[in-house]
Amino acid sequence: MTIGLGMPSLPAPVLAPRRVSRKITLRHHSHPVEVGGDAPISVQSMTTTRTDDVNATLQQIAELTAAGCQVVRVAVPSQDDADALPQIARKSGIPVIADIHFQPKYVFAAIDAGCAGVRVNPGNIKQFDDKVGEIARAAKDAGIPIRIGVNAGSLDKRLLEKYGKATPEALVESALWECSLFEEHDFRDIKISVKHNDPVVMVTAYRLLAAQCDYPLHLGVTEAGPAFQGTIKSSVAFGALLSQGIGDTIRVSLSAPPVEEVKVGNQILESLNLRKRGLEIVSCPSCGRAQVDVYTLAEQVTAGLEGLTVPLRVAVMGCVVNGPGEAREADLGVASGNGKGQIFKRGEVVMTVPESQIVETLVEMALEMAEEMGVDPESGEATGPVVVPVG
Repeated sequence: MTIGLGMPSLPAPVLAPRRVSRKITLRHHSHPVEVGGDAPISVQSMTTTRTDDVNATLQQIAELTAAGCQVVRVAVPSQDDADALPQIARKSGIPVIADIHFQPKYVFAAIDAGCAGVRVNPGNIKQFDDKVGEIARAAKDAGIPIRIGVNAGSLDKRLLEKYGKATPEALVESALWECSLFEEHDFRDIKISVKHNDPVVMVTAYRLLAAQCDYPLHLGVTEAGPAFQGTIKSSVAFGALLSQGIGDTIRVSLSAPPVEEVKVGNQILESLNLRKRGLEIVSCPSCGRAQVDVYTLAEQVTAGLEGLTVPLRVAVMGCVVNGPGEAREADLGVASGNGKGQIFKRGEVVMTVPESQIVETLVEMALEMAEEMGVDPESGEATGPVVVPVG
């Protein structure tokens, strides 16, 4: 009997089917991105540079793209920023979304600049409702989608008066009201976000919204906080929604470099089997049974394999209780103890090495296995016949 071990070769199971939604396309000369419908869930981020500093903004977009970002948003608070949009949109390697607040004239500038999409916040754009018809015509003629981005911190004053605060119902009512105004002009190339800094309010709002429309949804916990806190809040909120099939594109908001947002976003999708898993490190939390410094060993293995994108599960274990079993079920693993490590490859012990050679051995073997699988170690793209891992 042959038992397949390590990363699964069949489609991974998911917790729930995707919510049925419309599909929009964020146009780009080489990497257009579809959002909604049957399109894969995409990961977004936002630049932190001044948009009018074209070189710095493009450099950061390149860094985000390398980290796995698929859509990038840039702030447009001034005319200088609007003037920079044509060059940024043309030279960016991924679709660029213009983020517009306060001044509706920048919506038209972004459309004329060739941006892939425009995010508008109806709650803080002057006389926005009066401009909807004009915006709808311009966006429709250019084939550019609009994101209606409702935030708890900038909710329309009329709704704040009605509900007393930014409740889930207030957020949803704001979004659907604005959608109805666009629909009056036969414009439905829309995606929606209803963000809040409280994950419970945010999840409730998106559940209400998902039940009342078929527009694609952009998930986000706004002002989520520093890296640790923001990662937890975003993971909890996104997990609750994505596990129910709600959500078509995500942005993790962290008080941290935007590349970190992308890493967290991709990891959330991989953890829910909503994106093909790449390199996965399985390591034990350590305990009194551990005979090696598991923390240091796991950190060194992780650092040694940084940048490797192949679909490999590598187990770093520190004792004889769960170590051999976990290492055996990974593509590549080590069960450590007594100053040495047993190296497992696809379920079989292939060698025993001194503790000082564990990291070097695992890194070398991971690179060899990437070649065996017909996968380029850096890009993760297939380069030849794939060897399916079996016992």
